[in-house]
Amino acid sequence: MKASNIMRLAKSLLIDESGQDLIEYALVAALIAVGAIVAMKSLSNKISNEFNTIGNSL
Repeated sequence: MKASNIMRLAKSLLIDESGQDLIEYALVAALIAVGAIVAMKSLSNKISNEFNTIGNSL
Protein backbone atom coordinates (compact mmCIF):
# COMPACT_ATOMS: atom_id res chain seq x y z
CA MET A 1 0.00 0.00 0.00
CA LYS A 2 1.10 3.49 -0.70
CA ALA A 3 1.51 6.02 2.06
CA SER A 4 -1.31 8.13 0.64
CA ASN A 5 -3.68 5.16 0.80
CA ILE A 6 -2.71 4.49 4.40
CA MET A 7 -3.25 8.13 5.34
CA ARG A 8 -6.63 8.15 3.59
CA LEU A 9 -7.65 4.97 5.45
CA ALA A 10 -6.52 6.41 8.79
CA LYS A 11 -8.50 9.62 8.19
CA SER A 12 -11.62 7.69 7.24
CA LEU A 13 -11.35 5.57 10.39
CA LEU A 14 -10.99 8.66 12.57
CA ILE A 15 -13.97 10.37 10.96
CA ASP A 16 -16.22 7.27 10.94
CA GLU A 17 -18.52 7.24 13.97
CA SER A 18 -20.68 4.24 13.12
CA GLY A 19 -19.24 2.16 15.97
CA GLN A 20 -20.07 4.87 18.49
CA ASP A 21 -23.74 3.87 18.67
CA LEU A 22 -22.84 0.27 19.39
CA ILE A 23 -20.59 1.31 22.27
CA GLU A 24 -23.33 3.52 23.72
CA TYR A 25 -25.87 0.69 23.55
CA ALA A 26 -23.38 -1.67 25.20
CA LEU A 27 -22.79 0.81 28.03
CA VAL A 28 -26.53 1.24 28.59
CA ALA A 29 -27.02 -2.54 28.60
CA ALA A 30 -24.17 -2.93 31.09
CA LEU A 31 -25.67 -0.26 33.35
CA ILE A 32 -29.06 -1.98 33.26
CA ALA A 33 -27.40 -5.33 34.04
CA VAL A 34 -25.55 -3.88 37.03
CA GLY A 35 -28.78 -2.32 38.31
CA ALA A 36 -30.61 -5.63 37.93
CA ILE A 37 -27.88 -7.52 39.78
CA VAL A 38 -27.92 -5.05 42.66
CA ALA A 39 -31.72 -5.23 42.86
CA MET A 40 -31.71 -9.03 42.80
CA LYS A 41 -29.10 -9.25 45.54
CA SER A 42 -31.08 -6.93 47.80
CA LEU A 43 -34.32 -8.81 47.16
CA SER A 44 -32.90 -12.32 47.42
CA ASN A 45 -32.77 -12.32 51.22
CA LYS A 46 -36.31 -10.99 51.51
CA ILE A 47 -37.68 -13.57 49.09
CA SER A 48 -35.77 -16.35 50.81
CA ASN A 49 -37.17 -15.33 54.19
CA GLU A 50 -40.70 -15.28 52.81
CA PHE A 51 -40.35 -18.78 51.35
CA ASN A 52 -38.92 -20.03 54.63
CA THR A 53 -41.83 -18.49 56.54
CA ILE A 54 -44.35 -20.09 54.17
CA GLY A 55 -42.55 -23.44 54.35
CA ASN A 56 -42.47 -23.38 58.14
CA SER A 57 -46.15 -22.49 58.38
CA LEU A 58 -47.09 -25.45 56.20
